[in-house]
Amino acid sequence: MGDPTTVPQALLHNMKHNQVLHERNVILTVDFADDRPWVDDAERIHVQGLGAGFWRVRVRFGFMEAPDVPRALSLAAAHGLEVPVFETSYFLSRETVVPTVGNGGMARWRERLFAVMSRGSSGIAGFFRLPDNAVVELGTRVQI
Repeated sequence: MGDPTTVPQALLHNMKHNQVLHERNVILTVDFADDRPWVDDAERIHVQGLGAGFWRVRVRFGFMEAPDVPRALSLAAAHGLEVPVFETSYFLSRETVVPTVGNGGMARWRERLFAVMSRGSSGIAGFFRLPDNAVVELGTRVQI
């Protein structure tokens, strides 16, 4: 999970490569409650205006819930933040694990196995029920 107190990697990559800062930016953190299976909609979302077109939004789900981020973001309207479903793009950070030759860490076969397992894991966009046509993934290669 990303650190909600730092700038998301996807925002930094978008600014670096596309040299653009969007008019409205929502820094989203998704949390899961360890102590309860469901979170009531009244407690699901916390919205904080940061100024200059930025908002920090925290969405919380129970440990038994299937997270639906677009639906949860629709609750932000009651807090003064409209998130239009058909005008919203989701910028996601993606890390690709690659083995490194001669790093002296793990055995080479373990690095390759870990990298293959990491690539085979399911995508976060589907898990959070983000619409496929609204997701932009910006990635980093992480050497192990």
